[in-house]
Amino acid sequence: MSKKSTGSVAVEDPRILIVDDNESVRSYLAELLEKDGWNVDTADSGRHALELLRSGASPDVVLLDLGMQGLDGKQTLTRIRKRHPDVPVVMMSVVGAASTIVEVMRLGADDYLTKPFDADSLESVLQRLLERRRATPPPPVQAPVAPDGVLWQSAALGAIRETIDQISDTDVTVLIQGESGVGKEIVARRVHERSSRSSAPFVKVNCAALPSELLESELFGYETGAFTGANSRKPGRFELADKGTIFLDEIGEISPKLQAKLLQVLQDGEFTRLGGNKEVHVDVRVVCATNRPLQEMVSQGRFREDLFFRINVVNIYIPPLRERRDEISGLTAAFLQRYSARYERPFRSLSPALEKAFEAYAFPGNVRELENLIKRVVILESEESVLASVSGTADDGRDAGAALMELIQEIEETAGELPLKEVGRRVAMEAERDAMQRVLTQTDWNRKQAAKSLNVSYKTLLQKIRECGLEPNT
Repeated sequence: MSKKSTGSVAVEDPRILIVDDNESVRSYLAELLEKDGWNVDTADSGRHALELLRSGASPDVVLLDLGMQGLDGKQTLTRIRKRHPDVPVVMMSVVGAASTIVEVMRLGADDYLTKPFDADSLESVLQRLLERRRATPPPPVQAPVAPDGVLWQSAALGAIRETIDQISDTDVTVLIQGESGVGKEIVARRVHERSSRSSAPFVKVNCAALPSELLESELFGYETGAFTGANSRKPGRFELADKGTIFLDEIGEISPKLQAKLLQVLQDGEFTRLGGNKEVHVDVRVVCATNRPLQEMVSQGRFREDLFFRINVVNIYIPPLRERRDEISGLTAAFLQRYSARYERPFRSLSPALEKAFEAYAFPGNVRELENLIKRVVILESEESVLASVSGTADDGRDAGAALMELIQEIEETAGELPLKEVGRRVAMEAERDAMQRVLTQTDWNRKQAAKSLNVSYKTLLQKIRECGLEPNT
């Protein structure tokens, strides 16, 4: 392969995301493309790839394997197309059947490579896509959509809106506090959108979602050979957020070691990658969020005082939804519209009985809980379980096991056609899925805390999350 140029159009530092669950394939392609001048990101699963894209990675091309375990290539492609419609995607597979190629092209793939393919074939495909991408004007910036817009119309968030506008032309660090589910990420995105950095990346990192050693490599990246499996250099989230904003959600969960390294970034704008000794300089605005009492943690010696003062330059407190009841009707309508369209269900308003129940309900899970309740109404096309839940008449929360009830109904309808072993496996999986979903929701997807509550290892929980296809609500 030769140095990248797309006909008469040069492409400086093109970036590619390689998605394949085979480590040897990822390593081979990464080495091949890096020698040819590409910046390479890799993901070992569809979910990892989607998380990278959600967090601000901006590849010029995605190279996506078709036959991955868990979330396969077709499912990953479908989700990429919904959330990132303008990113070129090249599928690759050992299957060269015309029917398969036609199917993935209909799903939105831009090209298809049959394994094993040679370097020249890969170069030809990538050259063409780069040329087309460079020639295509960027899509227009979309205006904020509901329910975000609903939130900003409320009286309770008026003062917050004014504060954000006052700091829009500065780079001060911001600490957002409030209960889980109140909308801290929405406020963080507003801070970014109103700043002079709005055209640069907004990169989100959930500090509670990974163990300390993995979080460090995620934030700061690593060099080749830094640890087993580190076959190529990987930039961290701070590098991805250069010139933009990094949002550190659940900042109270980071370890003392990471607190010290984060303090260095805030003070000097530089850090070293894991396994490296070269200073990396970045220009990043930091916005943090937490539902924990950081001042108490400082007095208890569990959070560095100097770091607290660094991140707490501007403090924004978001009141819980129970203190912002004027938002409930607008949010309900917005969520109904969103999920009716997403799940292709008929759009309708709530019954007076459920509206009245919402007026009296405390919403301990705040806006996120309201969103999940509306999602359940839309998917099941019934208010019965939600009404029972918010009215306090649910039978030990069994209404949440809708998938399990559907499975039982299927078993009854097939009159024993399913083998007993398969019945047991599927019932056990649905029961485990329901239990994990409950605990993960209660812990706001803090996987470490959820694993402890479920009395399983962190590794086992991650494996079962993948097997059951669970993912955080977005």
